[in-house]
Amino acid sequence: MMTWTRCWLWRWRRGGRARGITTGSSNKDAVGEMGVTGVRLWARPVPATLSPAAGPGRAMKVLLLAGLGALFFAYYWDDNFDPASLQGARVLLTGASVGVGEELAYHYARLGSHLVLTAHTEALLQKVVGNCRKLGAPKVFYIAADMASPEVPERVVQFALDKLGRGGRSLKDSSGLMGLSGPGGLDYLVLNHLGAAPAGTRARSAQATRWLMQVNFLSYVQLTSLALPSLTDSKGSLVVVSSLLGRVPTSFSSPYSAAKFALNSFFGSLRRELDVQDVHVAITMCVLGLRDRASAAEGVRGVTRAKAAPGPKAALAVIRGSATRASDVFYPWRFHLLCLLRGWMPQPRAWFIRQELNITTPAAA
Repeated sequence: MMTWTRCWLWRWRRGGRARGITTGSSNKDAVGEMGVTGVRLWARPVPATLSPAAGPGRAMKVLLLAGLGALFFAYYWDDNFDPASLQGARVLLTGASVGVGEELAYHYARLGSHLVLTAHTEALLQKVVGNCRKLGAPKVFYIAADMASPEVPERVVQFALDKLGRGGRSLKDSSGLMGLSGPGGLDYLVLNHLGAAPAGTRARSAQATRWLMQVNFLSYVQLTSLALPSLTDSKGSLVVVSSLLGRVPTSFSSPYSAAKFALNSFFGSLRRELDVQDVHVAITMCVLGLRDRASAAEGVRGVTRAKAAPGPKAALAVIRGSATRASDVFYPWRFHLLCLLRGWMPQPRAWFIRQELNITTPAAA
């Protein structure tokens, strides 16, 4: 293949006006012979030619990408989930009255787990408890609780231990956290409750942020510290249902996103602490999309074009991931790619962000 240098020399020898050639004389046709004095070539990059040696290099790149793709699909398609492992499991599930939490309760009931369900609205809880019994759950208990109250998490954990264990006692676990424990205890603590605020600038007040942090973060920390000794005894699992907004910040959700980022950091650090101390408690972080529930849809109405994830499928992904003690669960799976892309594009351009929004004018501060 002819390089740029050879092409220019060929045009030079032909006597044409080669672009990029200047002379030091006033002769208009000073570019006729190679021996003309004062002739110089402007420095230009000379692209590398395609040689046969480039073939193996390109083939290696293709093979490497194919191998990475195979590993990626093997990661998602490798399924060692055993439904029998959840038969008789003792589960404390928060936010169990609607949406993903309700579907989680139904899946656990079908699999034969013992359940303690909690949520804010007692009437909705009673309906879910009745359905779980019809689906075959051996034991189902419920306690209505508002996680905005700092004293509620201890009451919820104690209730679960009383119903699923045989009483409880205060103690410190190996990580130094004060908690409650009792013979039998818990196998799964599934943290799914959610305090949602309407999307938009009106949700930026300090009071709204304080409330969101208590419900969406501090109550998670309280429940975890109280239940951790029991989970340590049973070598159980912590399941944290979070959101994509805990990995990728987005517009018009500042307080909510802050609470979800705090969850990700807290449980990521706790996982490392437990590993260092050889505490066999698995922590599964679940990154889900928009909740399939009326309140979630209403909160973002007119702000985003995002669609809610189907509750039953999202709940099943959470159960499969936690039962196999996976570190992370992404549903839909493309959220994993979005989290990876954030490392390459930490500051996406505004036009890219607007593709998911219905906002056409700047929001007032």
